[in-house]
Amino acid sequence: MKFHFKTSYEQDIRIFEDRAKAGWYGLLALLAAAAPYLLDEYMLGELTLMLIWALAGLGLMLLAGHTGQPSLGHAAFLACGAYMEVWLAERGVPFPISFPLAGLFAGVVGALIAVPALKMSGIYLAIATLAVGIITEDVIILLEDFTGGIGGVYAPSITLLGTDIDRYADGGRPFYWLCLAALIAVNLIYLNILRSPTGRAFVAIRDSEVSARAMGVNVARYKTLAFGLSCFFTGLAGALLAHFLGAFNYEAFLVLISVQMLLMVTIGGLGSIHGAYLGAIVVVFLPQAIVRLREQVAELMGAGNASIPGLDTGVFALVLIAFILIEPTGLYGRWLKIRTFFELFPLYRKDMFKRHKSFLKTERMK
Repeated sequence: MKFHFKTSYEQDIRIFEDRAKAGWYGLLALLAAAAPYLLDEYMLGELTLMLIWALAGLGLMLLAGHTGQPSLGHAAFLACGAYMEVWLAERGVPFPISFPLAGLFAGVVGALIAVPALKMSGIYLAIATLAVGIITEDVIILLEDFTGGIGGVYAPSITLLGTDIDRYADGGRPFYWLCLAALIAVNLIYLNILRSPTGRAFVAIRDSEVSARAMGVNVARYKTLAFGLSCFFTGLAGALLAHFLGAFNYEAFLVLISVQMLLMVTIGGLGSIHGAYLGAIVVVFLPQAIVRLREQVAELMGAGNASIPGLDTGVFALVLIAFILIEPTGLYGRWLKIRTFFELFPLYRKDMFKRHKSFLKTERMK
């Protein structure tokens, strides 16, 4: 087992604990960059979608995982980023400018909504954000001049350094690398936020609002900031999703997408950046695995291509529910338990990760 003896504050806030861990992440980044040469066009498209969902998951993870504010309406901010990106692109704004502006638009909208919404907490905040998600569907239809209404809009190709980039250009490789670069950049921003006083204030609010306020943290301001940053990251994911889909309308941002996003970060592991990636892998690739397994079972039984409508979605939902019941700490929590078991064997104790949650009297009914 490796121990890190820290002798300075700079060591405590380093992005990587040691050079070995930095090397492993560097190797993973190189492998991700080489993926277009190792996968066929279909699998590369699925991997690209996974990167976009991971980016959206980082946005929700900042709010739900590190600030403790649940949201059931984050699909609304995906829509803000997507429609603003298309609106700017149609008016000739270059992608290096339209992309951050789309995220900024979503972040500003999120911060404005947060001012009244974050006066609530717990289940009441979840219901308020759910209402935002439901209202957004009607707003998209009503703002037909901006969103195309029910017919939707078409996302133009990205022009970058004189090259047209879209999902299908050159087998999808340039667009994949663009999504990968955006995800790495956001990941670095996320890490630096967490190791700053702002990030520590977020975690303090998550653990106990009363205690954070007693320590001098401006809870209302940091909640609003967390919501704005979360929506900013989610808006960036929405901008990339617009170009990935090519054509879309309000049905791409239904409330079920918000629920799926919350399930994604919960299954991956709340409170960890790794959880956003693991959850995105499950959300994107598990339905594909279920479909292929169903087809193989149908062939073995001689049923041809016959299927029960909604079966794939039902199985997917049951798998997610079962996983949450069996392993509430998520995939990353399970990995930590397995790693700790081998590091501490034979001294590992079964209840080492059992959480005994306690409340202040003023927080019991929140």
